[in-house]
Order: sequence, then structure tokens, then C-alpha cells
Amino acid sequence: MSEDLLSTQAGELDQMVRRVDPDRWLSSRFIGDAAARADVIAIYAFDHELARAPKVASNPLLGEIRLAWWGEVLDEIFENRPVRRHPGAQALATAVRRHALPRAPLEAMLDARYRELDPSPLSVDEAVAWAGDTGGRAAELAAMILDPAGEPTRAREAGSAWALARRARTEAALAPAAHTLLVRARQGVTTVSVAAFPAVAHAALIGHGGSELTRRLRLTWAVARGRL
Repeated sequence: MSEDLLSTQAGELDQMVRRVDPDRWLSSRFIGDAAARADVIAIYAFDHELARAPKVASNPLLGEIRLAWWGEVLDEIFENRPVRRHPGAQALATAVRRHALPRAPLEAMLDARYRELDPSPLSVDEAVAWAGDTGGRAAELAAMILDPAGEPTRAREAGSAWALARRARTEAALAPAAHTLLVRARQGVTTVSVAAFPAVAHAALIGHGGSELTRRLRLTWAVARGRL
């Protein structure tokens, strides 16, 4: 695939994430290295594709097929086989191979979405586990990309808090657990390195709306202080 085509696809993927995932897209603007930023965007795009599968499928079987498709993408990537020509799949393969990312967090992100094919509500404990394996794992992988020598566990806490807080907007019973996760994330984020902080900065937007400019200013303040 030509460099021009790869660049075009990366730009389109970036714009897609900006549209569907504005919090994490804004956080990614604080990543100075363009290649690393594109690789983090690839993780967010993967998370979005997995999240879509249960929502757009007309029945659970079709949702399983969509998720299985992404499982096959992981097989192709980690078995060093040609990866199907899908922009998100290609970008994910580039990120994994460039940073030697492990399969386990990506697999956890995929597995977590199968639970969403079941229409029954998640218990609080299930929702906390789900948040850890969706937004949490995405933040963990982003931290691995930005600071390979760092400890990504704290980044996972912040990503989990962000994911659960978003879910709590429509499931009020989850609000206390989301608050607990946020408190824990705020305590732990002090150990997240400066390089890896954009992987967790979006958690600073929990409970805050406003214009893009307002959110940018809040993120700038969070990044400058290293605090959520």
C-alpha cells in the first residue's frame, strides 16, 4: 500500500474518531509525535468498531459475526499474515507492529463487547469489569504506545472511569461506581508519566460539557498539571 494512500486513510480515520469520540480525539491532540498519535487513534477506532457491532446488528447472531470478523483481524495481525484492506484493520496492524503491542488487551476489548449482545442489564460489578476491558484497555494500550517503559496500569484506571461515567449517563445506578473509579483514577494518575498522560487526559472531561474550546482548555489545564 502506497504511503499516500496510508496517509489518506490515517486522515480519514482521524476525522472519524473526531466525529464519534470527541473526548479521546481531543486528548490525542496533545501527542506531539504524528506517528504515535495516529497509532493511538487506531486503538480508539478499533474500540469504536467493536462498540458499533452490538448496536448496528439487527440480532445477536449478526453482532457475533461482526465481532468474529474483528477476531479474524487480530489473528491476521498476530500471525503476521496479510491484513484485510479495511482502514481500521490496517491502522491497527501498523500500531501493533510498530510498538509490539500484546494481543491480550485487544482480545479483552473484543470479548467485552460480546456481553452487550445480551439485552439483560449489566450488574454494577459487570459494568465495572466491562469498563475496565473497554475504555480501560484502550487507555492502557495508548499508554504503552506513548511510554513503552512506563507502567500502563494507572492509565487503565482512568480509562475505566471515563467509560463507566459515559455509561452512567443512561444507567443512573452506575453513577456511584463511576464516581468511585474516578476518585481512584485521580489518585493514581499522579504516577502516569508526562509522555503517557494524553492516554488518560480525557478522564478530566468526566461530568463536563461545553464547547470544544471549553473542553480543550480543560484538557490543556489537566495536561499542564498532570492531574484529572
